Amino acid sequence: MEQDRPLKWFAPDVRGPAADGPKRWRRGGGLWLFYLASPLASAWNHHTLLASIVGTVLVLAFAWCYLFLVPKAWFGHRGPAYDYAIVGVLLALTVASSVAIGVTGLTPLIFVGTAAIFVLPGRVSLSLILVSAVVSSVLPQYVGPWHVRGVQWGLGAAIVLASVAVYGFSRLIRANHELAAAREQVATLAAEQERLRIARDLHDLLGHSLTTVTVKAALAARLFDQDPARARAEIGEVEQLARESLADVRAAVAGFRDVRLGTELATAREVLAAAGIEADLPGVVDDVPTELGGLFGWVVREGVTNVVRHSRASRVTITLHTRGIEVVDNGRGCAGGAPGHGLAGLAERAAALGGQLVAGPLDAPTDATLANGFRLRVDVPA
Repeated sequence: MEQDRPLKWFAPDVRGPAADGPKRWRRGGGLWLFYLASPLASAWNHHTLLASIVGTVLVLAFAWCYLFLVPKAWFGHRGPAYDYAIVGVLLALTVASSVAIGVTGLTPLIFVGTAAIFVLPGRVSLSLILVSAVVSSVLPQYVGPWHVRGVQWGLGAAIVLASVAVYGFSRLIRANHELAAAREQVATLAAEQERLRIARDLHDLLGHSLTTVTVKAALAARLFDQDPARARAEIGEVEQLARESLADVRAAVAGFRDVRLGTELATAREVLAAAGIEADLPGVVDDVPTELGGLFGWVVREGVTNVVRHSRASRVTITLHTRGIEVVDNGRGCAGGAPGHGLAGLAERAAALGGQLVAGPLDAPTDATLANGFRLRVDVPA
């Protein structure tokens, strides 16, 4: 669509109803038709009755074409042939009116230039305006019946000034339309980012919460006959986790979910213990900058969730630095394939703070018990 009008001075706003554009054109353009009062007055001064009638009809026909046919070319997208035909009709009516009523019959050339700016390519309309200004200024002195002497700078200047004014007006309208389009695009992108955020948070929240519920429910089932009291306690915790998960989901949708590193470490210790996995976790998080606490909390949540769900590990070590965190297990390592949604969302969170996520099998484990394990690490440069 844009390639069809590459050199147009101005393209109309096509987002509104099709009928609005022509109506606005007639309301705005009709106000400027008072310039045609000069040729109409001239038609009835110093002319025969026939010339007066013909001149009046031609001027009125020009006004009708300008008000009703030009907007069809501008808003209707009927193709270049129609655009050139409309401008040609306006030129023909102008020439005919000048023959009938004299030099004032060239006044409609002002409106011909205006129409050309809106419906013709830029170079064509510019050439037409310049030619019209020169012809209307120079030609009248050579037409004997018009009784004109010297160059008529007034009409030529009026054509040029009116065209410049219309061009500036059209550029302003186009800038407003482009600004509105840019705002709409920004709003669309913001809505898309919000949908992605909600999807990412829901995945991380539910993945962790449902994994914890599953582990505790399985533990309660195993303890049902051996230790009914503890089984009931585990079921109570499952209920409490379900309620907390529901609250977390609502908070995530509302954009108010706040993940804290200390809370996630405490939860991780409980989940790993319920899953029968030995955990070596840091006990102090005071050295971590406040702006990184949330990110590191997500790392703990995602790492522990993956360990419990996928790794079949018996031991997990979480190492915490001032600007880095690492989750290492001794499980079966990377099973291959593309990273899941959780790691992808975690990478986005790290990148937002200028950090980098590394996830993969252990290259050279220093502890024999960590052989064939998996490492999840996030570092954020200072």
